[in-house]
Amino acid sequence: MKNQVLFPWLLFSLILLLSSSITGQTSADLSWWKPSNATFPVIDGGGWSAELKDTIQRLPGRAKSLVRPPVWNLSLQPAGLFIRFFSNAPQIKVRYQIVGSPGMPHMPATGVSGVDLYAIDSDGTWHFCAGKYSFKDTVEYNFDKLKPTDGYHKLGREYRLYLPLYKGLSGLEIGVPSDSKFTPLPNMQEKPIVVYGTSIAQGACASRPGMAWTNILSRKLDRPVINLGFSGNGRLEPEIIDLINEIDAKVYVLDCLPNMTTERFSAPDLQKRIIEAVRSIRAKHPKTPILLTEHAGYSEGFMVPTRQTFYQEANLSLQTAVDQLKLDRVPALYTLTFADINFDLDATVDGTHPNDYGMMLQAQAYEKKLRDILREPYGALVTQKPIRQSREPGSYNWEERHNAIKTLNSTEPSKILFIGNSITHNWGGKPLNDRIKGADSWAKYLEPLQVRNLGFGWDRIENVLWRVYHDELEGIAPEKIVINIGTNNLLINTDEEIIEGLVFLIEAIKTRQPFASVYVLGLYPRREREARILKLNQGIQTMAKSNAVTYANIGSTLLLPTGKIDEKLFSDGLHPNAEGYQILGKALSATLNPVKK
Repeated sequence: MKNQVLFPWLLFSLILLLSSSITGQTSADLSWWKPSNATFPVIDGGGWSAELKDTIQRLPGRAKSLVRPPVWNLSLQPAGLFIRFFSNAPQIKVRYQIVGSPGMPHMPATGVSGVDLYAIDSDGTWHFCAGKYSFKDTVEYNFDKLKPTDGYHKLGREYRLYLPLYKGLSGLEIGVPSDSKFTPLPNMQEKPIVVYGTSIAQGACASRPGMAWTNILSRKLDRPVINLGFSGNGRLEPEIIDLINEIDAKVYVLDCLPNMTTERFSAPDLQKRIIEAVRSIRAKHPKTPILLTEHAGYSEGFMVPTRQTFYQEANLSLQTAVDQLKLDRVPALYTLTFADINFDLDATVDGTHPNDYGMMLQAQAYEKKLRDILREPYGALVTQKPIRQSREPGSYNWEERHNAIKTLNSTEPSKILFIGNSITHNWGGKPLNDRIKGADSWAKYLEPLQVRNLGFGWDRIENVLWRVYHDELEGIAPEKIVINIGTNNLLINTDEEIIEGLVFLIEAIKTRQPFASVYVLGLYPRREREARILKLNQGIQTMAKSNAVTYANIGSTLLLPTGKIDEKLFSDGLHPNAEGYQILGKALSATLNPVKK
């Protein structure tokens, strides 16, 4: 009898213990933030942020009267939308409300109605955050025991919270401990990839939002992918094309064939819609690439021959339309084929909709094709893989500086671009900042040459590659481009990796600025690494000659006859002081503007 009395209390205590382990801190211990609290648009991954602000939907309100009701209703489902924020919180909680059942017969609740959290560390590497979740009247996700910092600083890291693929939500809140930092970030300013498609593009049947192929692709390219996939309703309708034309995209992707097979559309009608959609986009965007995607097929196509016929006929119609468009000299038109996607028998949930494995295959196929289109190769070495960084956010905002440079390109173009790390960043010139140590030298030697400062503190070669891929050289026509990058790679890379990374970077620059003269500077000397840098610079000089760029070693002016750095010219053995910048400025000016004899 005694055990019978104790058992309920033990069970109740166990339930409380389990509950506390799932929920972590109580709501009273957390500070909560709502998107509506923001003074700027924070719902990212959409195309009309100025109109939508904190509204969580994919089409602007005015579209309700333009598109069919099923399309409008599907646009209220936030597939592809995400929220970015910076935090050092050890715990992050998310809560919101949905209407109806959280799951579907062929797709779990975590994908239909759940959220997904990813982190980007200070070196730009992505990390998945596993959360405990509860689907009740209020959906709750708890991400606990998170590593607060990455070693460079104590300010935290960037997070991206992907929103549900198939359920509209309300009352969204993000909570962190009251003593933690939480800063919502504005929408990314990179040109997006715009995808118009079907349920497969919307996200069926990913196990969680981050595994939808559009979201995988967004992480791989580190660029917004606007998801205009509408389940059962991707039909290349002119109303949607007109809305898409309002977006200044990097690439337009039309992936509607799964909803436009000969089961529903005749071959002539399908071809007509493809041609009209392409012509409409091309009329508004004469040079922007358009990628047309073939039907990826059905896993059971061999066993159900009629299904195989449907997608084969649709792909034939697409190819016929593309042939006609190319015959009519429509430029920048590309195709992602059935063979490119290469689904196998295990790639789908139900023969049609990809599982997570199928989503990854699709994302990889798109990444390969889009990197070819955008001329953004991804190499085997660390120094050849474009990646962002946030190693000293307490000093400056890396993304804001990147955006400021793009703005200056459109308003104040310069004749010479000077690409570098903190040594360049701290020198002088625009974009203005409070790190400048060599203002007099810059004003005397570089300002008259119209030099633009593209130096970023703590940058490595791969970070500069990211910036080049993300439009810092677009819309301008500089006469000369100077590269001084690699000293921060000395800590983690071999000399060979540094040189091969520079080769990769130089090719990316030449691809975008074929008429500019390119200069590569030897690494400046630094305390206790003089001998290695001397040898490395010899390799860089040889590389420069074989790649038809000009090499200059202006950093040698900072050395003593012994080969050691002249300490009186440095502030810390790495960064020049004002006197050091004067010497470098004179040497660089003479290199860029030699006196003609």
